[in-house]
Amino acid sequence: MDIRNKASRIRLFSFNTPQMRAFHMSWFAFHVCFFGWFGIAPLMAVVRDDLGLTKTQIGNTIIASVAITVIVRLAIGVLCDRIGPRKAYTWLLCLGSLPVMCIGFADSFESFFLARLAIGAIGASFVITQYHTSVMFGPNVVGTANATTAGWGNLGGGTTQMLMPLVMAGLLMLGVEQTLGWRLAMVVPGIVLFLTGIAYYFFTQDAPDGNFSELRERGELPKAEKEYSMRATFGAAARDIRVWALFLVYGACFGVELTINNVAAIYFFDHFDLDLATAGLIAGLFGLMNLFARTLGGVFSDLFARQSGLKGRVRWLFIALLCEGVALVGFAQMETLAVAIGIMLVFSLFVQMAEGATFGIVPFVNRKALGAVAGIVGAGGNAGAVAAGFLFRSEELTYQEGLMYLGMGVIVISLFALLVRFSAATEAEEGRAYEAAVAERKQQSDQQPVSV
Repeated sequence: MDIRNKASRIRLFSFNTPQMRAFHMSWFAFHVCFFGWFGIAPLMAVVRDDLGLTKTQIGNTIIASVAITVIVRLAIGVLCDRIGPRKAYTWLLCLGSLPVMCIGFADSFESFFLARLAIGAIGASFVITQYHTSVMFGPNVVGTANATTAGWGNLGGGTTQMLMPLVMAGLLMLGVEQTLGWRLAMVVPGIVLFLTGIAYYFFTQDAPDGNFSELRERGELPKAEKEYSMRATFGAAARDIRVWALFLVYGACFGVELTINNVAAIYFFDHFDLDLATAGLIAGLFGLMNLFARTLGGVFSDLFARQSGLKGRVRWLFIALLCEGVALVGFAQMETLAVAIGIMLVFSLFVQMAEGATFGIVPFVNRKALGAVAGIVGAGGNAGAVAAGFLFRSEELTYQEGLMYLGMGVIVISLFALLVRFSAATEAEEGRAYEAAVAERKQQSDQQPVSV
């Protein structure tokens, strides 16, 4: 996909250009999605007692919350190629808000399970976020742009852990019974999701020069039915071994993050005998590292690219993922609360930097099938979460044992990052594009305010 006039810099405090509107709206939309996607997680101790759920059943709902996202992410990337990220995001947010608001009607394990399964579709929002910034920003800053929007979106995993118990506490203070409180609390993120979907439609556009439909009318993009059929784009991506290597890699970082978002609060609640609000606050610290950690992953990816091109981006991904696995194994061994929190933050830092590093590579794998590549790799995150979920549904394994085995798996999968290689011609072409973007940024430096 040949998109012109991509931004060569990130003017962080600007909302005036289509690139920066897409930047800010995409991270905010993804952030809000976490309130719908994982809003129930910090309330699970109450839900468990209300619905009489067993550990196995809780594990099954955790798997359900991320399983459907695998399928939806595969489809949403191709949908972005066809109709553009603007319409794709609007439909996903508006439709996704419905099961979020309706989960309160669950009165059994089966109905609760189905509600979490339906809500999981919202997780496909990540692919649209990464797609939108990939078509809006040039090669010298695309790693940083992708990592920052995804990171600030993932930050929703932390704020959700902190705010949802407070929302429920506020309802209880108004005299609402606990069994009704968690149900009413979930209506709040549902409403916000719907309103955000409407705002996304009116405040963004697909590309720097207009929406895909307009660009195709002007002949600046190929017609959707010719180049962007599902068979053509998905097939091109699926035949590339590098895409599946990144699929596994992303499962070992974002999949791990999703798993921790689901189990952290109940782990601290049970293992360290904390109250619900305190456990949620500590669990929220893990997600709050997204404020800067994933951005750092993208920044380092761009810096490694400056020195060593695409090979540098791959090398940095391997380092970040390996350190993540080692830190997770360490976290699983901690018995003292203060030390466990410290190691969790180190682990969180490398998890999120690995995520940023992954999508610092994705835009360069296949430009003509960008949506399909982003969809497959993004689906890997949820596939990883599904696989990890089985470690935490077994009555025979403790949460500590599950975390340790998960860390070992991450260490092994880090080696798959080294399978991502680029031809000499691609390295040279992307090197020239990088230098051109840097030169453009220097030319504009005297006319634009200081920015990231």
